Amino acid sequence: MTLERVESEITGNVWKIEVKPGDKVEAEDVIMILESMKMEIPVEAPCAGTIKEILVSEEDAVDEDQVLATIES
Repeated sequence: MTLERVESEITGNVWKIEVKPGDKVEAEDVIMILESMKMEIPVEAPCAGTIKEILVSEEDAVDEDQVLATIES
């Protein structure tokens, strides 16, 4: 099994987290939604697997390329 990192593509705030550790996801499932400049940007799973950990909380500020979660595939 490998551990895939889910990274932010933008600087913004975590608006809503859609999954929790232990949840199964498919590639391109929405893991969380970021808000930047009044726009909602979905963060999608890069692969199918199980959410290992969520490294941010709702309302956290995040930077571009920050690791938001990990997926065990």
